[in-house]
Amino acid sequence: MMSELNALLAATILFVGGHFLLSSQALRPHLVARLGEGGFRGLYSAVAAVSLAWMSYAYAHAPLVELWHAPALRWLPLVLLPIAAVLAVAGLTTRSPTAVGGESLAGEGDPAPGILRITRHPFLWGVALWAFAHLAANGDVASLAFFGGFLVLSLGGMQHIDHRRERTLGSAWGPMKLTTSVLPFAAIATRRTTMDWRGLGWWRPLLGLVLYLALLHLHPLLFSASPLP
Repeated sequence: MMSELNALLAATILFVGGHFLLSSQALRPHLVARLGEGGFRGLYSAVAAVSLAWMSYAYAHAPLVELWHAPALRWLPLVLLPIAAVLAVAGLTTRSPTAVGGESLAGEGDPAPGILRITRHPFLWGVALWAFAHLAANGDVASLAFFGGFLVLSLGGMQHIDHRRERTLGSAWGPMKLTTSVLPFAAIATRRTTMDWRGLGWWRPLLGLVLYLALLHLHPLLFSASPLP
């Protein structure tokens, strides 16, 4: 039993640590100089894909060791995942200076359209909500390692990206930093920006909800477990 859990923990450390280590200021410039930008992104993607596959396999084969039993928390994914899906879809379909290769967008007239007015890290917030909801609803050791890894990566990744952008972009990062926020709705609440409904569009929230309903329907087939309490 411990060997399966140890394998899951090792895979999670590789997945999470690999993201932070390879993109760190201490290592990334050296790898880019040696491999080129394309080679570096290939290495980064390969490490992420292999470690995620190992992590997923280890989680699927890990034993069930319950930490808490709270049936009421099984409703949490049904509440949070529609929001997570909208954030993820909107984040992936909006050009952003915080996205991979998006540094040049920081100098454009409006560096924060649409969903970026709510938070400059919408996709990572979507992942964080997904991970937190599943961790709380499952309440076992394997889920703590698996979904906890995604939670650490998404929340830590926001600070990591901001630090890198501020370091590499300098003053060009100022407009993005001053008019957006990491915490959802903080920039709007403090009147540093206003909501850009046109930039968000109607189709992004709709596509996010369609994705949520599709995953809800396919969950038993894909993951051999019903998402309903």
